[in-house]
Amino acid sequence: MPSKTIQPQSDDLFEPAASHLPETENVASRPLADWLRPRTLDEVVGQDHLVGADGVLTRMLERGSLASLILWGPPGVGKTTIARLLAERSGLHFVQLSAVFSGVADLKRAFEEAGRRRRAGQGTLLFVDEIHRFNRAQQDGFLPVVEDGTVTLVGATTENPSFALNGALLSRCQVLVLRRLDDAALELIVGRIEAEAGRPLPLQADARAALRAMADGDGRYVINMAEQVLALPADTPPLDPPALSVLLARRAALYDKDREEHYNLISALHKSLRGSDPDAALYWLARMLNGGEDPRYVARRLVRFAAEDVGMADPQALPQALAAWETYERLGSPEGELAIAQAVVYLGTAPKSHALYTALGAARSAAKSTGSLMPPAHILNAPTKLMKELGYGAGYAYDHATEDAFSGQNYFPDGMRRQNFYRPAERGFEREIGKRLAYWAKLREERGE
Repeated sequence: MPSKTIQPQSDDLFEPAASHLPETENVASRPLADWLRPRTLDEVVGQDHLVGADGVLTRMLERGSLASLILWGPPGVGKTTIARLLAERSGLHFVQLSAVFSGVADLKRAFEEAGRRRRAGQGTLLFVDEIHRFNRAQQDGFLPVVEDGTVTLVGATTENPSFALNGALLSRCQVLVLRRLDDAALELIVGRIEAEAGRPLPLQADARAALRAMADGDGRYVINMAEQVLALPADTPPLDPPALSVLLARRAALYDKDREEHYNLISALHKSLRGSDPDAALYWLARMLNGGEDPRYVARRLVRFAAEDVGMADPQALPQALAAWETYERLGSPEGELAIAQAVVYLGTAPKSHALYTALGAARSAAKSTGSLMPPAHILNAPTKLMKELGYGAGYAYDHATEDAFSGQNYFPDGMRRQNFYRPAERGFEREIGKRLAYWAKLREERGE
């Protein structure tokens, strides 16, 4: 489909598509990130699953059926660029809005102008950055214009669309996940920077690797840092990693304590512990602490893990987790964080069992299904004469007065068959518990209870 020239809008809220400067223009007259913006989808790096030869968007464009899209991914991976290039390839007028700066009036104006263009035979690709920041009513406003084809909506979000966007809007859009740029993709960008600049970055090999690591998967960020390196005098000796760190401020790790990354990392920590991998668990702990997570939150989750995933396989797991929490409360950061790390290693290396978790769930289900059955009369207290006359406490066998300190009496309600909720694993301390239960079951059977 032929590309159509895109005219700039008069309103500052509408940003025209990028036009590439003549080759004779000095690179330094524009930010490097703008100069290096891909001119075609083929130049987009790190997203081959979308724009490669067999990519989703490539096939969509070949069919001439560009759908409304939600582009979900971290910052600096090409969401805006892809939207611009899709408009160009599809012959659509590109209009950009930011949910941070736009309101209902801006949306209404964009829809009205798109309607006028449609009547004139021109389609509109409406790109909405940070679309998750619109409230539910504003998101609902997109529904009619998406349904009737007034606009092809391309929304960009760094938040999980399942939580951040209305179900009605999601049902009308295809969600595409953009990947964090890996080391190879970042190196490709650095190579392009050097090609444009006509000289290599003055960096030693390990400093070059450090530059990519500091970008943390963000292509825009690696370009901005490289621009600072290129600003050094041409005769600057290659920098080593410490010298690079002095020149550049290290980027804070991507981490929102109240959003998806928070839940992603605590899930990674929990599952690493469950998988008995203390090294991986320590890594995720460090990621959370470096991101500014409250260590008390981690401590609470470790207590939960001790009960849920270790349980009676190691009865010391719960006291260890509680001790780590209390130690942090007494020492604070950073000293108290070592106690949390100790608990992480203890739990990661402890035998695992979710027998308690399963047993409680089964018992609660049985309790719900059996209603309000009374306990058997022989295990009820009889503090009054009437209760004794009703048989409360009659026939109770005091276990300590019996052989093996085990009477084998029934403690389930009358009319309810005996249940086996707790089934200890053959690991850790639960192996011994299993032997005890088997012994008591044998005695119970011998005594006919």
